[in-house]
Amino acid sequence: MTAPRSLLITGATGAIGGALARHYAAPGVRLILHGRRRARLEALADACRQTGAEVETTDVDLTDDASLTDWLDRLVLPDVVIANAGQNTHAEPGQEMEDWSATSRLLAINLRTPMAMAERLAPRMAERGHGQIVFMSSLAAWHGLPLTPSYSASKAGIKAYGEALRGWLAPRGVGVTVVMPGYVSSPMCDAMPGPKPWEIDAPRAARRIARGIERNRARISFPFPLNLGCWSLAILPAGLSQRLLGLMGYGRSS
Repeated sequence: MTAPRSLLITGATGAIGGALARHYAAPGVRLILHGRRRARLEALADACRQTGAEVETTDVDLTDDASLTDWLDRLVLPDVVIANAGQNTHAEPGQEMEDWSATSRLLAINLRTPMAMAERLAPRMAERGHGQIVFMSSLAAWHGLPLTPSYSASKAGIKAYGEALRGWLAPRGVGVTVVMPGYVSSPMCDAMPGPKPWEIDAPRAARRIARGIERNRARISFPFPLNLGCWSLAILPAGLSQRLLGLMGYGRSS
């Protein structure tokens, strides 16, 4: 696959999204950057322009169907769409369950929004005969973490959707890639409960992701030791996996 000349990145004001924007920013590249924090988004756009990229920005509400559809239908179709916007939630101390309103917002941005983006953009890519859609999942998609059940569910859902969509769109020349990172240094990572083994910085994660996108990889999962461990949890008997997670510090304290 040739290097993309135009990319859409949602969640560009986050650690991974911003690192990806900076990685791709170069003369002859058009970047469409989305982010909720306007000042930070414009600062990122200026930095990317300084390295020669053409940049446009938006802070459209991705969870509003009408706004999202209108924006996507007006887009000049990019080569690569990276649906990176996302968030996390967990139960607060003393609470039995995660807050339902927070869970609903999480499912909207982590799962429903990237599916809606694919629904609008994949047919146009298929008609054109090329393109790539990149979904941001997590190693938590292999086996749900007790400390973040809603987050794990959303990432498992987008993993399954992306893998299925890849098979569906491949005959039309459209690639689909599912990214499954481990812990990437960021405020969102810092806010997540539990241990964070093999944590890496965002620029390193962006390089790994970009290499996988260039090769049209079905799945980009890293770092290797944590990926192997999470994958093992998925194939072990569920009871054993739960006990192991508790021993590693991911279980609920009594």
